[in-house]
Amino acid sequence: MLVPRWMQALASPPAFYDFADRVRPWLAAACVPLLGYGLVGGLALAPADYQQGEAFRIIYVHVPAAWMSLFGYSVMAFAALLVLIWRVKVAECVLAACAPVGASFTALALASGMLWGKPMWGAYWVWDARLTSELILLFLYLGVVGLNQALGEPRAAARACALLAVVGFVNVPIVHYSVEWWNTLHQGSSFKNLAKPAIDRSMLWPLLSMALGFTVFSALVVLQRVQNELLMRERGNPWVQKVLA
Repeated sequence: MLVPRWMQALASPPAFYDFADRVRPWLAAACVPLLGYGLVGGLALAPADYQQGEAFRIIYVHVPAAWMSLFGYSVMAFAALLVLIWRVKVAECVLAACAPVGASFTALALASGMLWGKPMWGAYWVWDARLTSELILLFLYLGVVGLNQALGEPRAAARACALLAVVGFVNVPIVHYSVEWWNTLHQGSSFKNLAKPAIDRSMLWPLLSMALGFTVFSALVVLQRVQNELLMRERGNPWVQKVLA
């Protein structure tokens, strides 16, 4: 099977390391204004919700974290396919780097959802389809983290983690469409249709800014972790000695 040209260019560990070095400053520069506007606009400028009052403001953490839990797993599953099909070493590092970051966002989504659920539903936790499938997603992330740490040989660990990530990807559409497929307490998407959003635009734009800011921040952290993983795995190669020098 032919490898796409762009993938060939980034499949080399030193090339990817240099690429990450060039991209990370731009991501850091974009992250601050996005998160800054999202927090100020969401927590201070947006009006209170007419039903939920001030409690709705947790949406500016909960929704972006939930979005990142799905997006991060999708990236991890894509990297897993590259590992299984082409055995790309950089993809193995991306897979290992995405798992703890995605698990953190998933845990944040669950924790913020529980805090939001208490005043809205009267309970921190209900075995709702969305909450249950999101919890399973956290277990899948932790499974990849555990496998990667339990198996001593990096390439064997990467292949085992890739298999789990690909099989577990079936849960991603379940999480996303659970509120449509089943009768759940969880509300539907707030910005499924940007032309006719479910919330006022004064609330929507800070929410979108936070979601994009979380995405950029996640990319920044993942790239740094991939670089660290590459340095550890390639520590005997001359290019690593040159970087460290």
